[in-house]
Amino acid sequence: MKNDQEIAPIEELKAQAKRLRGKLRDTGTELSHAQALELVAHQHGARDWNTLVARAGNRLHLRVGDRVSGDYLGQPFTGEIRGLTVIGDGAHRRITLHFDQPVDVVTFDSFSAFRQRVSGEIGWDGRSTRCTSDGRPQLVVRPV
Repeated sequence: MKNDQEIAPIEELKAQAKRLRGKLRDTGTELSHAQALELVAHQHGARDWNTLVARAGNRLHLRVGDRVSGDYLGQPFTGEIRGLTVIGDGAHRRITLHFDQPVDVVTFDSFSAFRQRVSGEIGWDGRSTRCTSDGRPQLVVRPV
């Protein structure tokens, strides 16, 4: 079984089942919705759909246009989600944020580099897997 932190939210798992069912129907293989859900559960290493749903639990549900707060390169921000895409095997999302106020991403006193629109990769917990040199996540996103 995948790490529970890498399991997509239930809505995404259901969408995977719907896409699978549609693709199989296009090739002439009929499948009930329940059968498609069970196949998705097996693809994720779960015994059955109910087990997968229990492991998926509550994931951070974000949408384009949502207001968020968090930290970017150690600096606090508030802003809006401008883009959000599931990438790879569904364990991560690419997010584009527009900050209310530009954030200085340089900690050196005599130099500044302000950013107002940034993109990054986050897991379903809202934290990036990439870290700064001091071990903190580069990006942490929380709903407001």
